Amino acid sequence: MTIKIVGRDVGPIGFGLMGLTVPWSKRSEEESFAAIKAALESGCNYFNGGIFYGTPEHNSLTLLQKYFQKYPEDADKVVLNIKGGVGSDRRPLGSKEYIASSIENAVKLLGPVGRIDQFEPARKDLNHDYETETLSTIESFVKSGKIGGIACSEINVDTLRSAAKSFNITSLEIEVSLFSIEPLNNGLLQACGELNIPVLAYSPLGRGFLGGQIKTLDDLPQDDMRRIMPRYQGDNFYTNIELVNKVEALAKKKGCTSGQIAINWLLSLSKRPGMPTIIPIPGSSSTERVRENATIIDLTEEDLAEIDQILKSFVPAGERYPEAFMKDLAL
Repeated sequence: MTIKIVGRDVGPIGFGLMGLTVPWSKRSEEESFAAIKAALESGCNYFNGGIFYGTPEHNSLTLLQKYFQKYPEDADKVVLNIKGGVGSDRRPLGSKEYIASSIENAVKLLGPVGRIDQFEPARKDLNHDYETETLSTIESFVKSGKIGGIACSEINVDTLRSAAKSFNITSLEIEVSLFSIEPLNNGLLQACGELNIPVLAYSPLGRGFLGGQIKTLDDLPQDDMRRIMPRYQGDNFYTNIELVNKVEALAKKKGCTSGQIAINWLLSLSKRPGMPTIIPIPGSSSTERVRENATIIDLTEEDLAEIDQILKSFVPAGERYPEAFMKDLAL
């Protein structure tokens, strides 16, 4: 299945770049390049990155600049969504001046090979008008040809509907997974379906829970950001592992992995009446895991019914983010 994003073809599953440049990944440039190559070979050409995924010297854009220098033939294969508009403290900054400088910086970091197809303010800044300042500034760069389109992230349904009246919103990035089903019930997915806005589903494996590799906190590096996430804290961790165990039981019956169940469940949502196209964007620095995550499997009606029953009996323990960051969501 081929999907159009800003007029360009992308596969049904994308590729998240965050894990390649965060400090705790500790992957070599060669390993990161191999993961990028594996994603493209697997048809996962819709890349999702961020200026702040790493450091000013080593982030999604600087990594892609080096990759495209080595493999310039791959530049035209990638459809690239880049998040920006946040300060060094990870708080949103949506003024005209900051958004303009963020886009200019992103274009500079990527370099002359490759193109930013979408620019996305990572969060809505309540100190600046989202439409007349933040989105209108991005639109000016679209009109000038420097970037391809506007994407949005973690806004609520009213903000989305209002923005879509004045701007061409080319995708919405939100957290949707077996651990985060709120968009099924808060009107966001329904609105995207009505407005024909594709959804980028980030953290489709529940920040690694559903990847099957994390069974205790000791499986996480000491500097891994997930250690501060509420769902990984104390008893919450072991409550959340219960969902993983149930999904793993279904995966065992299907002869696949729990991650493949999680990703393909998201793809199945797109087939429901009124739903938008949902593109999961798992990320990994392992070529084996990249290919595993790209695998399409057949989830039968019986499988989907079993997943529905699992979700009805499970409530995730802990919020998605620490309290300080929760207030920047769904604005």
